[in-house]
Amino acid sequence: MSELLLNYINGSWQRADAPYQSVRNPATAEVIAEVPLTPAEVVAQAVEGAHAAFQEWRHVPAAERVQYLFRFKFLLEDALDDLARTITNECGKTHAESIAELQRGIENVETACGVPLLMQGYNNEDVARGIDEHMIRQPLGVVAAITPFNFPAMIPLWFLPYAIATGNTFILKPSERTPMTSAKLFALLDQLKLPKGVLQLVNGSKVTVDALLDHPLVRAISFVGSTPVAKYVYSRAAANGKRAQCQGGAKNPVVIMPGAEMEMATRIVADSAFGCAGQRCLASSVAITVGAARQAFAESIAEAALNRVVGYGLDEGVQMGAVISAESKARIERLIGQGASEGAQLLVDGRGKTVRGYEAGYWVFPTVLDGVPPESQLAQIEIFGPVLSLMHARDLDEAIRLVNARSYGNMACIFTSSGAAARQFRAQAHAGNIGINVGVAAPMAFYPFSGWGESFFGDLHAQGKHGVEFYTQTKVVVERWHSGWSRQF
Repeated sequence: MSELLLNYINGSWQRADAPYQSVRNPATAEVIAEVPLTPAEVVAQAVEGAHAAFQEWRHVPAAERVQYLFRFKFLLEDALDDLARTITNECGKTHAESIAELQRGIENVETACGVPLLMQGYNNEDVARGIDEHMIRQPLGVVAAITPFNFPAMIPLWFLPYAIATGNTFILKPSERTPMTSAKLFALLDQLKLPKGVLQLVNGSKVTVDALLDHPLVRAISFVGSTPVAKYVYSRAAANGKRAQCQGGAKNPVVIMPGAEMEMATRIVADSAFGCAGQRCLASSVAITVGAARQAFAESIAEAALNRVVGYGLDEGVQMGAVISAESKARIERLIGQGASEGAQLLVDGRGKTVRGYEAGYWVFPTVLDGVPPESQLAQIEIFGPVLSLMHARDLDEAIRLVNARSYGNMACIFTSSGAAARQFRAQAHAGNIGINVGVAAPMAFYPFSGWGESFFGDLHAQGKHGVEFYTQTKVVVERWHSGWSRQF
C-alpha cells in the first residue's frame, strides 16, 4: 500500500486539501507514495508562520543555533541505511550511491556548524579620528529552496543547514518525483524540537513554486534543476526583488590525453558517465580523445559500458539503476536515436533492454556514441541519462576549443600525465568545477559548488562561505563616541 505524504507546517504534520500525485519506484514502476500538490494559500500559511518564527530565531545566538545541527548530524548517521533505502526506492540509484549522497549531505551539516566563525564580520578602529567602522552580517528572513529528484537528500542539505544556522527560517519544496526522502529528513528534524516555524516542508509542483517566488515575505530562493526552469525561477525571483541562486543543466566534457593512464581513466569516466544512471549535474557526458588516445579509449569505454551491471539498486552487485520515469526513458532513447541519425556510430546501444524480474522498470543501459559531430544537436543537449558521446581532437588546443564550444559550464575534466597540459586546461577550460584525473569534480562542502554559463544563474553558489554569504546581508556601522560624553553618566 502506498504512503500518503504530508506537509510539515508550523511544527506539525498536515494533510493538504489538494490533488495528490503518485510517486513510483523506477525499478518496478509500482506506486509507493502519494504526494500533495500544495496550493498557494497553504504555501502562504507556511511563509507567514516562518516569518513569525524569524522574529525570535534571528536573535538566538549562532553558537546555540548550531547545537541543533550537531544533533541533526548524529540523527542522520543513525538513520543512514533507512534513508539510503528510501532514496534508492524513489530515485532509482544504487544503495552505495545513496549512501555516498547522504555522506555528502552530512558534510554540509558539519560545515554549517562552523557558522559562528563563518558569519563573522570585520572592523576598523579610527577610520577617521574618533570614528570606528564595522561590517556585520545579519540573516535575511524567510528563505526557500526548490530541489530536484536526482539527489533528494544531498541537495536540500546544500541549503537548509546554512540557512537556519545563519538565523533565517527555511522552507523546502522538494521534487514531487522524490518527496519521501524529504519527509524522512523532516521526521528527523522534528526530533530536534526547533521553535515552530523555523523549518517548513511544502510539497507540490509549479503552482507551489510560483507561490514561493511571488510571496513578498520570501527573501531568497535556491534552486537546482534544468536550465530552462532555472532561468524561469531566476527571472521571476529577481522580478520580485529576491536573491536567487539557480543551478541549471550541464554538458560536461572530459578530455583524454595520449599519456593518460588508460585503465584508470576508463574506470573513472565510466563511473562518472553511468553512475546514478547519468542523472547528475556532474556526469561526464562527452569524452574528447586527443591524438593516439582515440582507439584505446573507445575500445575500453565500450567494454566498460557493456559489462556494467544494471538492476534494482538494492540488489547485490548492481552498479547502475533505472532512470527516474517512463517519460525520461523515452526521451533518452529518442536522443540516442537522434545522435545516430546525426552521424554518430553506436558502439554500445542501451535501448530496448530490461532487467529480469523487473521488466516494468524504466531501464536504459549504458550507451556509447562514437564520432559525435561537434556541430550536431546532440553535442549540445543535456541528455541526463547513461549516454557518453565520443569526440576526437588532434591536440589539446583543439580539445579545449571543443570543451568551450557549449553554453554550459558546470564541469570539465582532463586525464593526463602532463603537468603542463593539466595547467593549461585548468587555466583555459570554461567551467566552474575542474577535474584533473578526476571524473566527478564535486567540491567538498567547504568549497562552493561553482557553475558558469547556463549552468548557473546568480552570484553566490551553494555550500561553504558562499552559502553563508548568500543567506546573510551585510550592514556597515560607522560610529563616533566623543570622549567627553562618558563623563555625563
